[in-house]
Amino acid sequence: MPANDNMVIYAHFANLLDYPTPDTVEEALICADLLAQDYPESSELIRGFVDTVEDETLGRLEEIYTGTFDVNPTCFIFAGYMLFGESFNRGKFLVRLQKEYKNRDFDQGNELADHLGLMFKFLSILDPDEHLAQLLIKDCFLPVISKMHASFVEDAHKLNPYRQVLQAILNVLESEKILMGTVPEESYALEGK
Repeated sequence: MPANDNMVIYAHFANLLDYPTPDTVEEALICADLLAQDYPESSELIRGFVDTVEDETLGRLEEIYTGTFDVNPTCFIFAGYMLFGESFNRGKFLVRLQKEYKNRDFDQGNELADHLGLMFKFLSILDPDEHLAQLLIKDCFLPVISKMHASFVEDAHKLNPYRQVLQAILNVLESEKILMGTVPEESYALEGK
């Protein structure tokens, strides 16, 4: 898949990781269609998410989202927290993200800079060959999504549909990492530049 197509997919991942709206199921179906050709396994996972939530009320989907990403400390939706916990390093990470957002006139709205949905929106506007995009995937998204996904038990998709969303994202990011080749050892997440 061309890297620019992945940028469109990242924008859809951003929407799936944001707080649910009446459009969440439709957004997931669009995402599944985009994934179908080059990431069929991820497409099926997103369709599994849709199958699980399409008959739920918005209120119930909001409860599932909150229980998954706001209450469960092993699966918080904030990348900096998942990487560093509540520490000075998370603060440095937030400052660096805010600086990158400002440099690109990216509006973070009222959300914390390390919210994964917001970060995927930001990733979707970066040039896929840009060093920053590659560092974010390698040093932030991959370890964070891996850690979040690992917090679910094996049959969690039966109880929590977001496990499927995280697995689909992880599959795409791992493929992207392979395509990137070697990214220099500079670490976006760990450097306070």
